[in-house]
Amino acid sequence: MATLADSFLADLDELSDNDADLVEEDDVDAGNMEEDVDGDMADIEALNYDDLDSVSKLQKTQRYNDIMQKVEDALEKGSDISNQGMVLEDDPEYQLIVECNALSVDIENEIIIIHNFIRDKYRLKFPELESLVHHPIDYARVVKKIGNEMDLTLVDLEGLLPSAIIMVVSVTASTTSGKPLPEEVLQKTIDACDRALALDSAKKKVLDFVESRMGYIAPNLSAIVGSAVAAKLMGTAGGLSALAKMPACNVQLLGAKKKNLAGFSTATSQFRVGYIEQTEVFQTTPPALRMRACRLLAAKSTLAARVDSTRGDPSGRTGRALREEIHKKIEKWQEPPPAKQPKPLPVPDSEPKKKRGGRRLRKMKERYAVTDMRKLANRMQFGVPEESSLGDGLGEGYGMLGQAGSGKLRVSIGQSKLAAKVAKKFKEKNYGSSGATSGLTSSLAFTPVQGIELTNPQAHAHQLGSGTQSTYFSETGTFSKIKRT
Repeated sequence: MATLADSFLADLDELSDNDADLVEEDDVDAGNMEEDVDGDMADIEALNYDDLDSVSKLQKTQRYNDIMQKVEDALEKGSDISNQGMVLEDDPEYQLIVECNALSVDIENEIIIIHNFIRDKYRLKFPELESLVHHPIDYARVVKKIGNEMDLTLVDLEGLLPSAIIMVVSVTASTTSGKPLPEEVLQKTIDACDRALALDSAKKKVLDFVESRMGYIAPNLSAIVGSAVAAKLMGTAGGLSALAKMPACNVQLLGAKKKNLAGFSTATSQFRVGYIEQTEVFQTTPPALRMRACRLLAAKSTLAARVDSTRGDPSGRTGRALREEIHKKIEKWQEPPPAKQPKPLPVPDSEPKKKRGGRRLRKMKERYAVTDMRKLANRMQFGVPEESSLGDGLGEGYGMLGQAGSGKLRVSIGQSKLAAKVAKKFKEKNYGSSGATSGLTSSLAFTPVQGIELTNPQAHAHQLGSGTQSTYFSETGTFSKIKRT
């Protein structure tokens, strides 16, 4: 019977065996990894960047040669419209067009690779040229034309570049720090330029073939932008289906080149415009409206490409309708704004405006009117300093208050017009029952004989007045004699 110690020893032996197996597996994996790394390094070392054939391989492929042979045969034979009755995807000519679109994209990529090869080689001779000439084909033509010549005044670049760029290139070449290339490097560079130009020529053949079949493949798109521009758009996008899936903002930029103005004005240059600027609609549009027309063309071209990709209208009627819509919109943009109509004057109000008046308004005006004291305080006499509340011009100034008299603040407060008018009216008004009779008099009299009698309250006063006047103030009155008893 195994003891506990024996079981522990057996477990330790198994663990040691597993560790040994793991170490052996790690050694095998490490060996395989080293072999893979060595193989990759061998491949990288085998790839010689000085050799043009190891960099550019498209022209030697069977696919390239077959497609170019079919394109040349189709161009010699001309357009064949006998297959218009079959389905578009089953048409061998359509399949060739799809292959041509894919090949044109591959040719573009190959030209960029060769351009990088030329640029790396020619950088020792003229390092500033790559910043002055951006387009790969133009760069290859200029490099082939210049060669190892150090004096560019002896090289005729007319027709290869614009005049402004030629002048900048000539001035820059006179101050460059580059040196002539060795004969072997120069020959490789010239061969690379020839290969890039040959690929560009092959691409033009492919586009010519696609353009000749545009009326059948994309009739609506060709009706808007033309067959040549439609072929370039399809070739750059990678086919009609890829163009239909592309948004309009990207269609506008297809074929756009990076422009080098060499310090000149940007007023007349069109940026962010690709192949669409080659269309008839764009060229006939006024310069101020060309960017709007470019966006409109890109949007309608995208719609037409989507119609063509689904074979929605093989007759091209939709494309012609969209083209008419584009023309109408551009004409609408060019119309002058409507003339501003003269605005007539409003009819004058014949009725007088309602103005508030009356005693209440007059009282309010008098209550808030500027008093004479405030008027004097607001005035200042020329050449005479005013008195102030704190003295020496500090505090609130008194203006002309107190300057006319003894220096004290004396203001005669006169009676207001309203108060004078009210007092006069009160004085003229006679308060009482009638004449000079008191208001406490009554026409009823209490007598012991008849009780209540109606009497004239003014009769007694009249009698008194008449007697007094006849006695003392009468002209005929005399003194009375009183007899003594």
